[in-house]
Amino acid sequence: MLDNTNIKASIQSRLRTRFIGQQLYYYPTVTSTMDIARRLATEGAVEGTVVIAGTQTAGRGRLGRSWLSPEGSVALSVILKPPLDNLPQLIMIASLAVVKVIKKAIGLDAQIKWPNDVLVKSKKVCGILIENEVKGCEVDFAIIGIGINVNFDPIAFPEISNIATSLSHELGRAISEDEVIIALLYELEQLYLAAQTGAPIHQEWRDRMETLGKWIQVRTGTNLEQGKAEAVTEAGNLILRRADDSYTEIVAGDVTVIKD
Repeated sequence: MLDNTNIKASIQSRLRTRFIGQQLYYYPTVTSTMDIARRLATEGAVEGTVVIAGTQTAGRGRLGRSWLSPEGSVALSVILKPPLDNLPQLIMIASLAVVKVIKKAIGLDAQIKWPNDVLVKSKKVCGILIENEVKGCEVDFAIIGIGINVNFDPIAFPEISNIATSLSHELGRAISEDEVIIALLYELEQLYLAAQTGAPIHQEWRDRMETLGKWIQVRTGTNLEQGKAEAVTEAGNLILRRADDSYTEIVAGDVTVIKD
């Protein structure tokens, strides 16, 4: 459980980052950290500003879905101002950072389900949402929202228990949410800076992708495609080979695995 008495000071005193998290806001309860971060960004918040919530009452995920965020979860949003060319890499940076933290800080193996879910033992443990504000050829701001199931029993939430898990459930013990946040902000900053120097973020992201090689269905709006996930592009798009051996490139969608 997050230390509500002085969470801001507790985290900032242990941060190893240059700018991510150096301006930090903590709220015991909010509708959504994305809402707060967007307001701060439009008011001119500095790059690296972080919003953390103990719980969210209206957390949201991709495709207009709600995101369950009870006590014991980590919910945060990070305001960034990347070059336009780096925008497609934000989803890679965020999901890779989570995978690295789960391995380094907790000792569990995690994989990425295209485009941005993080799985442990084939169950969802983290969701990521990216929202951008672009004016002309410049990024006004980008917000990375990350929700990690850290310390709660997924069985207590029947609406997600079949598809989701938590780190504590898989590890068999409670985990410091503070430490998860501190490690996550560090990994985010390292990957974000590396991407801007041309580091092969895409390759590492691809190597952690559990979707590749599987027969899947991808729903994009009212369109449904089915085939084998062959590759991902440097922009993060999925290359799907249909049953007739034709190919299609998918920018975003909702993936369901048919068979490995």
